[in-house]
Amino acid sequence: MLAVVAPVMAPAYAPTTLPRATVPRMGFVDEFSTDSKPWTSTEISDSAGLEVLAKKLNPTVGYFDPLGIGLTSPETIGWFRHAEIKHGRVAMAAFVGYCVQSNGIYFPWDLSVGVSHASISAAGGPADQWDALPTAAKVQILGFIGFLEMWSETSAVLKKDGTEHYVRGGKPGYFPKLSRSDEMAFPHPIPLNLWDPFGFTSKLSPERKEKALLAEINNGRLAQIGIFGLISASKGLIVPGLDKLGITPYAGEVMAPFTANDASLPYVADMVKNIGTYGY
Repeated sequence: MLAVVAPVMAPAYAPTTLPRATVPRMGFVDEFSTDSKPWTSTEISDSAGLEVLAKKLNPTVGYFDPLGIGLTSPETIGWFRHAEIKHGRVAMAAFVGYCVQSNGIYFPWDLSVGVSHASISAAGGPADQWDALPTAAKVQILGFIGFLEMWSETSAVLKKDGTEHYVRGGKPGYFPKLSRSDEMAFPHPIPLNLWDPFGFTSKLSPERKEKALLAEINNGRLAQIGIFGLISASKGLIVPGLDKLGITPYAGEVMAPFTANDASLPYVADMVKNIGTYGY
């Protein structure tokens, strides 16, 4: 047996040069980079620009930068500007929603089989109403928010709209179109966009748009204070101007999206044990 195998194996000992296999590369590797890139837009990229913006927003307070954001990179400045605009918009929606829900305003139809919006409204304040939602409704809401977040961060979509990501010189606060006819269009047509669905702002002059954006940032800052004030008052904290309004108290955990009623979801039962205790 060895006599038969040896002649076959012998050539294997001769030195040979094998071609190196090509390393597969994922498509997004060329796009992703932590290196600083040239800032080619006119968007604010330094402390001087932030100071001008601050004086336009509030000439009384002026430029106040205790964290030294203006001394960092243009990418970091763009990130913080986008974060403020986005969270301001969320806070404005939350403040209005909190006021509406606190006054017993709700849709007249059923949410699902056996569950009506009236029954959800009767659960208590806005936070209690969230806890009373069916688990499927919470998952749908959070899933939709996650989709919007993903869509707004997709560079390929932003480039199709003729802009860049906000850390690459794009306009902070810009949200990509949902109603599209290009290769980024959804399988199911979407007739309206999330931002400016009826095209009102597209008809404004550049000066009017700038003024509206300044007002939006100021309103967003006020709304952030307002919604946290309402939440704090609902937890029994003293908030001047709000603690006398009779806001419905909330006994739950405002930072917990799920409760024991959602234990059917993976890991929720274990997470609920740590709410308010940090696991101790």
